Amino acid sequence: MKNKQKTIKLQIFSLPLFLLLSCNTNQKEAQNVLNTINQEVQNNSEAYSNLEKMTSDIGHRLTGSENGAEAEEYTYELFKSYGYEEVEYHEFEVEAWARDSVRLEINNEEVEEVVSLGHSPVSADVEHNVIDVGNGLRADFDSLKDEVSGKIALVYIGILEGSSEGLKNIHRSEKTALAIEYGAKGIIIINQVPGGVLLTGTASVTGSLIDIPAICISYEKGMELKKQLANGEKISAHIQMSNKSEMIKSRNVIATLPAKEKTNENIIIGGHLDSWDLSTGAIDNGIGIAAILDIARTYKSLNLHPKRNIKFVMFMGEEQGLLGSKEMVKMLADNGDLGNVAYMLNIDMSGNPKGFNAAGRSEMVPVFDEIGSKIQAVDSSYENTNANKAGLHSDHQSFMMEGVPVVGLVGNLEAKVYSYYHSNGDDFSLVNEEHLKNTVRFGGMFLWELANLKEIPAKKLNFDQTKEFLIQQGLKEELELGNEWKWGE
Repeated sequence: MKNKQKTIKLQIFSLPLFLLLSCNTNQKEAQNVLNTINQEVQNNSEAYSNLEKMTSDIGHRLTGSENGAEAEEYTYELFKSYGYEEVEYHEFEVEAWARDSVRLEINNEEVEEVVSLGHSPVSADVEHNVIDVGNGLRADFDSLKDEVSGKIALVYIGILEGSSEGLKNIHRSEKTALAIEYGAKGIIIINQVPGGVLLTGTASVTGSLIDIPAICISYEKGMELKKQLANGEKISAHIQMSNKSEMIKSRNVIATLPAKEKTNENIIIGGHLDSWDLSTGAIDNGIGIAAILDIARTYKSLNLHPKRNIKFVMFMGEEQGLLGSKEMVKMLADNGDLGNVAYMLNIDMSGNPKGFNAAGRSEMVPVFDEIGSKIQAVDSSYENTNANKAGLHSDHQSFMMEGVPVVGLVGNLEAKVYSYYHSNGDDFSLVNEEHLKNTVRFGGMFLWELANLKEIPAKKLNFDQTKEFLIQQGLKEELELGNEWKWGE
């Protein structure tokens, strides 16, 4: 009888021990994968050399241009060269804008440093008095509502020094939308970066042509005009411009790493391939594209097989209104596949990550912290400083608006990099090779862990849940300005 009891006890206690050993083995295997990802990138990364080639051989990547088409083909062939069998073009047709010429005269004197903003009219010739509308927020326009109509609004791209604390800035397109709403005949946006740097970007919240000419001038010229207006001087601005707007065909590029288990769940990692035409777009968004491509190369080089499908996406048309990502979301919805998107990771003009942004999905914060701890076990320099705030104006927005959980990098790039955002100085000389490699290493490890979670706590939100989520994140007003709010009152 005693021997029988001993046998039973041994059987009872052997099962938990087996599970514990099995769990420890799985954890070690998972950690080993992160180590191999890190080593592969450290030893063989091609991100920096690929970006140098792309910026030097192709140049800018404006949607609908020959350069843009060349960039699409370049990334398609790279995916193929890495061994991806499922690589496809997702073609879409949209109206695309391109600049031609612009001329600005202030009190009959020509201003040399000026650039048109995207989706300005095909042709414009306006001459009116200038009014200073400060930061260009709704409160600024509202305080001058009886004076803005019929004038050209002068606004600052950021938040002016000395402004009230706690002000939330809005996108240049939203400032332009307010100018149109209050009856302005044109808008002059002052760049915030000294040194004669000119900024471009769309001035349209919808991706369609706007009704008034929108231009950017240098910080120095803008501050000079503000001072003159503050001293009571009258300023007249004459804006002449011509641009192009036509239907074009463009292509997203999609490469798939097939799942070994959850074949009906997709993790999307994407960034926008297109850029504006003032420079080569090395930072916006060359660094994102180069990192995504190298993560894809790394996984194939190591012959990794994720639990869920991973789709690597090069979006076109982001700069002109998230065109490519909107078209992809529409395609997925039409095919009944949108519900299969478990997560979307967006890399746009961000790098050298110190953490990841859960974008308002609080249930993922502890998950990201845990993933970060695993990354720290590989490299203690990783800070694991995560965020949890949703935002707009990049390709993640198209997915977030449909309730799909999204995540972005908490970047840690040098300040000078962002000084040349959308400008004529965004070139390869700004790229830090080690920072780019860190994006691939940490981003690659994070993506691998996300794709291999047993279960993902954040689920796709339904229509009403998405509405409440966006309200809680303080995004309703911005979406209304952009004509993107689809929930009524």
